[in-house]
Amino acid sequence: MADDVIDNLNLPPELRKLLSNLKVIITVLVIIILAFSSFFQIGPEEVGVITRFGKFTRQVEPGLNVKIPFIEKVYKVPVERQQKLEFGFRTTRPGIRSEYTRAGTKDESLMLTGDLNLADVEWVVQFRIENAYNFLFKVRNPETTLRDISEAAMRQVVGDRTVNEVLTVGRTEIASRLEELTQNLCREYSLGIKIDQVVLQDVNPPDPVKAAFNAVNEAQQEKETLINQAKSEYNKVIPKARGQAKETIQKAEGYATERVNNAKGEVARFNELYKEYVKAPEVTKRRIYLETMESVIPKLGHKIITDQKGNNVLPLLQMQLNQIYETE
Repeated sequence: MADDVIDNLNLPPELRKLLSNLKVIITVLVIIILAFSSFFQIGPEEVGVITRFGKFTRQVEPGLNVKIPFIEKVYKVPVERQQKLEFGFRTTRPGIRSEYTRAGTKDESLMLTGDLNLADVEWVVQFRIENAYNFLFKVRNPETTLRDISEAAMRQVVGDRTVNEVLTVGRTEIASRLEELTQNLCREYSLGIKIDQVVLQDVNPPDPVKAAFNAVNEAQQEKETLINQAKSEYNKVIPKARGQAKETIQKAEGYATERVNNAKGEVARFNELYKEYVKAPEVTKRRIYLETMESVIPKLGHKIITDQKGNNVLPLLQMQLNQIYETE
């Protein structure tokens, strides 16, 4: 039809040729634009959500896909990429040595604990997009909503605990509880987000009272140190004293047993001697006397025995020498 119009016009041949070439060029450009508008590429960690006149129609997987140009619109959603939200700080330059700033983040990180103390809590929420349709169309600004949800959940968790629990032993439990609460709220609001992990980066007392908190912590640590030292000394002294007591008791029991046995032996010996004494009193007396002298005299050493007037002197040498001489 365009050719008929050009033919009906009384135009020079050169102008007619120019208009024909221009028509070809426009046709090629339209085809190229339609081709580029019809084909699109979805990355390996993304899915494509396609709407037609603003209404959701379908979801496409990674790869080369086709849509109706100028009628359908594509939203690329990174469902496999792990994303994060930072609270109490912001990363200004990531890298091996990342740089951070805390400018403008005081309001979101300052928390009131259950015992009416303040704590400055920094944490990171790592998440993935689980449902691309819900993420795009169920909630306006889902990342902002997730930030508000996580902050509210953190205030609830911290508000149920004392400042000592928040600063010391309760950090793991706080992170676990925060992850659970945040995930439940995300499902309730249909955000289409799955929480992978919640990490508590740092928990400190506020700067104006940090010195007082540090002093209290040092005092508590010193108290624990002294208690541990006392327990250590107790564990050293008490078992040793108990061992010594048992040793003393066992020695006493052994000594008592020995004395009793010796006494019983002496009694038995005396009874035997008494039986012999009854049979022959004079013989028994003399035998006992001689046995006693035999055991006593060798212990005397060199002695001189005199009578009361000193007239008779009798040296007592060792009885063993006398016995040798007598034997010879």
